[in-house]
Amino acid sequence: MTENSKSQNYLESGETTSVFSSWLTSLTFYLFSYIVLPFYFKIKIRGQENIPRTNATILAPTHRSRWDPIIVSCTTGWLSTKRPLRYMVSEEQTRGFQGWFIRHLGGFPVDRNNPGISSIRYSIEILKNQEMLVLFPEGKIYPENQSIYSIQPGVSRIALQAISGQSELDLKIVPISILYDHPAPPPWRCGVQVNIGSPIDVQDYLGYSTKQAAKELTANLALSLKQLHQKS
Repeated sequence: MTENSKSQNYLESGETTSVFSSWLTSLTFYLFSYIVLPFYFKIKIRGQENIPRTNATILAPTHRSRWDPIIVSCTTGWLSTKRPLRYMVSEEQTRGFQGWFIRHLGGFPVDRNNPGISSIRYSIEILKNQEMLVLFPEGKIYPENQSIYSIQPGVSRIALQAISGQSELDLKIVPISILYDHPAPPPWRCGVQVNIGSPIDVQDYLGYSTKQAAKELTANLALSLKQLHQKS
């Protein structure tokens, strides 16, 4: 069964899924990486060597603008690592033509007000397949740049569930700060600093109880993001 037909079966059954189209992704992010983003922004990247080239990975960026997924893709994804990215995105963004486009670039929906088990299950499946998953730990867009907002426990819970039944899974969480010179919507030629932090090894939290592990992992992710966000 092809990936497209498998995706269609999931959609018809109500399951969460996404489709990765290598030709569409290559074309889209080539245009954005070399034409759109350099024209619109002045982007500086620090820590790109921290992105794992193999194994299960969660990218955990701050969220200040609708540009964030594109910036993450162009600085950490297909063109730089040859690894496809999967995104958990709000359900309304996966409708219509925009939704088709987002799904074929690796996006899959979640209802932010009432997250369903299927989106969580699909996230865990992605990680068990040794893929790279993008989750925004603040949960939504916060236009103001200057601080890290409350980190939701969802990233930690998904990571811990992924290794709970597969303790040999080498899973890393990579904190990423995206800092704009101006609040959203960022103006033309706005400066953007992308700081990519050292990976957090989820295996290090296996010795805790489930509740304590989620608490410790969330706190350490918040601390890493705060430190990255303070770098200029």
